[in-house]
Amino acid sequence: MDDIFKPSPILRPALLPPESVRQGADPEAARPLLKQRALEWLEREDGLPAIGFRIDSPIGLAHEVDWHMHRRAQLICVESGLLTTRTRHGRWSLAPGSAGWMPPAEPHTVTIDGPLRGWGMVLVPSACAGLPTEPCVLGISTLLQAVTLRICDWMPTDTASDRQQHLVEVLLDEIRAAPRQRMHLPMPRDRRLLKIASQLLADPADDRSLAQWAQFAGLSTRSLTRHFREETTLSFAHWRQQARLAEALRQLSEGHAVADIAHGLGFSSSSAFVTVFRRHFGVPPGRYLARSGQGLDPPRGLASPPASG
Repeated sequence: MDDIFKPSPILRPALLPPESVRQGADPEAARPLLKQRALEWLEREDGLPAIGFRIDSPIGLAHEVDWHMHRRAQLICVESGLLTTRTRHGRWSLAPGSAGWMPPAEPHTVTIDGPLRGWGMVLVPSACAGLPTEPCVLGISTLLQAVTLRICDWMPTDTASDRQQHLVEVLLDEIRAAPRQRMHLPMPRDRRLLKIASQLLADPADDRSLAQWAQFAGLSTRSLTRHFREETTLSFAHWRQQARLAEALRQLSEGHAVADIAHGLGFSSSSAFVTVFRRHFGVPPGRYLARSGQGLDPPRGLASPPASG
């Protein structure tokens, strides 16, 4: 999370303790202190059980934030842009209209491609009983959105008022009831299958046949097919297509043309790419990342039931 602060602090000064900015202080000189105090509050296991913050990063991250963890659980909602995270359970892509849940002390990485806007919430471990125990993507209800934005206006304090505690309970109830969305690209555990998956993530356009991939990993075609489905719940062909679509989301967020994306990812034509994209996400590429800004329902995610067949 620390690297997200590099372009500019993502927390509004009003969210920070009042002593962090003295009257008449130079704002630029105070910026490192603001950043340090913000991070301290986000990692504390005491104080308010829920702390919210706005995300407004004008540029993406130059590099992936390497494996790390946080003491508090996180709920990150993307309003515009694209955030990708890796965990031991697989890879998630958060496009506009979706929110990612990360349990306390869960190792993960973070990648941000291009500008990112949204909000985040961190919860103390003691408040997470009954909440998801593994990373996932959650649907955001109107009530959950309203409560989190109200909490974003709170200034971190050592104790919660009765009113604040009541809103935290509503927040927790809404997270428990939130539907899970399929924005997940599961990773195999077998080292031979992981070798294939890693190569496809590095080059999603790699069009080697199933037999060639089996030879690459030292497996029979039959073993590759069977074990890949057992470990990821997806067929090899479906997983490879999901990897390409995840990369397509990243490139769309950076403003690449549909034709260039289709060609670069090995699709036979732009229309073939658009057809596959629409089948999986419910909308064509040009509308996917814009839907949340239009107040529309979020599109379907990777491996969503209607798309996975």
